Amino acid sequence: MPYPAFHLSFFIFCISLVGVFAIAGSGFRREIGFKDVKHLSLLLFVGSVGSVFPDVPAVWNYLLYGNLQHTSIGTVPTHSLFFGLVAFILALALGYIIYRNISKASSLGIFAEAAFLSHLLLDDIADGGLTYLYPAYNEPLSIFVFMNVQLSGVNFFYYNFACFLSVFFIFCVMFMALLALKDLGFGFRYEPIE
Repeated sequence: MPYPAFHLSFFIFCISLVGVFAIAGSGFRREIGFKDVKHLSLLLFVGSVGSVFPDVPAVWNYLLYGNLQHTSIGTVPTHSLFFGLVAFILALALGYIIYRNISKASSLGIFAEAAFLSHLLLDDIADGGLTYLYPAYNEPLSIFVFMNVQLSGVNFFYYNFACFLSVFFIFCVMFMALLALKDLGFGFRYEPIE
């Protein structure tokens, strides 16, 4: 399991790279006002919380039991797409309260979900499997099952398909973040929200 600082760094420098690029460019051109700083702070907050959200039980367990068990709340695994729905709904609600626009709120929810999924992908790489499909399937699955396997140990087609699938999932998470950031005013140039 990567530590929270790694999850946050991966979120900022990989998942929200377009936003970082837009902020830097606009900052150098002195195009960012106070309203924009509040908007950027909200995005940073939501993405940061989303990127460490699966590990929320660690705080609870540390305070109550003195351990850092972090993968479930009762019988519900927090490292699952089901729990990711909670992150999406919380960000959607926050976005609607702030923007009063369902499109912007949905984009904020998608952005939080992309940050959440980046956490799952990093833990999958480190731990070799998560319960992605809970409650439909309760056994651990790994998207990155063949990353450390020699090609000679498996079927050539299967190996290449698994490699493509691994990269494709990372691409999907980054693309989700890109589309959400575009709708929230970021492309390769920041466009302030009206």
